[in-house]
Amino acid sequence: MAMTLRLTEEDEATLERLAEQLGVSKQKALIVAMNNMEHRAKRKRDLEFARDYVMSHDKELMERLADA
Repeated sequence: MAMTLRLTEEDEATLERLAEQLGVSKQKALIVAMNNMEHRAKRKRDLEFARDYVMSHDKELMERLADA
């Protein structure tokens, strides 16, 4: 699918630096960046779910640890 992306000069320069650092085209650099951000967002959601689960299912233990 074709897409037009409008970037500020600063964003364009950032993209060019990223592509150069990765040794890929600007298009590939954007794809890599998107995939990395998606992975980070999923990991954050998973960690928040795990924390909420522990805090609700092991509430007594967490309170005892806080008091230790």
